[in-house]
Amino acid sequence: MTAFLGELIGTALLIILGDGVVANVVLNKTKGNNSGWIVITFGWAMAVFIGVFSSAAASGAHLNPAVTIAFAAIGKFDWALVPVYIAAQFAGAVVGAIIVWLAYRQHFDATENAADKLAVFCNAPAIRNTTSNIITEIIGTFVLVFAVLKIASPANSLGALDALPVAFIVLAIGLSLGGPTGYAINPARDLGPRIAHAVLPIKNKGINDWSYSWIPVAGPIIGGLIAAFLFRAIG
Repeated sequence: MTAFLGELIGTALLIILGDGVVANVVLNKTKGNNSGWIVITFGWAMAVFIGVFSSAAASGAHLNPAVTIAFAAIGKFDWALVPVYIAAQFAGAVVGAIIVWLAYRQHFDATENAADKLAVFCNAPAIRNTTSNIITEIIGTFVLVFAVLKIASPANSLGALDALPVAFIVLAIGLSLGGPTGYAINPARDLGPRIAHAVLPIKNKGINDWSYSWIPVAGPIIGGLIAAFLFRAIG
């Protein structure tokens, strides 16, 4: 139960601050409206830092099904705990997204563009191409998981302070690889809030873009597995 709550709370904090910075930038009449991509990438990096630091002691702070599956695939995590962790991650992502909606409810009402409202919750590609989009998510998550495995190794680990280098990794991914798809690099981060968007009573919210939703799930899992097996191969 401690690990479940750690993953749930950590992922909720990740989404509250990550989706929160997107809301601040894209929704109308906010103090941060139109402040741009750099604000979003730094906000997400700080969201990762706080989510990981807050849950490291309780659960190891995976906060990402791609990380959990990758660790289990190479024997660094118990497969029996994988469903528990993934359930907690998705539950935390939904809770976090709902909290963002509550914080920015008036601004959702003041925003006419349905795509901007959806962007608060989940990703959409800049250029829609299935092959290119999934390759981008694979590459981004490969970088994330490979680097996390290196950081988590006994020779390099800083304990809870591993949260800081992980945040820098996410910042680098956002700045360098985030342009094509918005760098989901986490199935729970995209699908959980997308589900929240579907059920919340958001005024004129438009579609949920379910036809794209499998890419931020499949791409990160594939990228994470490639990173894990390469890490094991080279030590």
